[in-house]
Amino acid sequence: MKFAAPLVSGRLVKRYKRFLADVILDEDGTMITAHCANPGSMLGLKELGSPVWLSASDNPKRKLKYSWEVIEADGALVGINTAHPNRLVEEAIEAGRIVELCGYATLRREVKYGKNSRIDILLEGDNGERTYVEVKNAHLMRSPGLAEFPDSVTARGAKHLAELAQMVAEGHRAVMVFLVQRPDCARFSLASDIDPVYAEAFAVAVKAGVEVYAIGCDVRLDGIDAVRPVKLEV
Repeated sequence: MKFAAPLVSGRLVKRYKRFLADVILDEDGTMITAHCANPGSMLGLKELGSPVWLSASDNPKRKLKYSWEVIEADGALVGINTAHPNRLVEEAIEAGRIVELCGYATLRREVKYGKNSRIDILLEGDNGERTYVEVKNAHLMRSPGLAEFPDSVTARGAKHLAELAQMVAEGHRAVMVFLVQRPDCARFSLASDIDPVYAEAFAVAVKAGVEVYAIGCDVRLDGIDAVRPVKLEV
């Protein structure tokens, strides 16, 4: 995935109200408010003064011109925009980088299923077989090299796990993909202490036959790509 235009650099002042971030731009020292497309706590990714990079929009209908895309944390570039993981996983599947999800005839995004939900990616084979793929963004790192999910309580995430398990019960294949939007993690685990209910729902889903994979990203200032398998420790 390539960014549409060069990113704008700055320093983080604060992230607040979940979807807002104040940033001082490097170019002229102006403080602006950027959109933060991330509903999680962003634990470890909101330190005052951290270098950040923003995309800029020319859409006059947008309330906020800038969107926060990348932060430097723990010596690495980390992608924080949770609007990107579905596209990144789609690109990885189409490029054959998630071998367990290769060989399907079609790929569709945001297809209705379950109870008032949409599956992130639906893969369909020539013979009508379906694989339901849910994507979750993971960028929490509390121990070196170990990515974790979630970084806050996620009732919605537990609901998605139950719906994936239901798809397996109906005879389909169901897959959870954790997209690690940072290059410095080779392992993945659940943050069970942060959301034990999610961890319990995860265990139930896996027992029901839901498959789990994790893929790590190269994060650059010109784009982000999901390129490498990440070892599961769940």
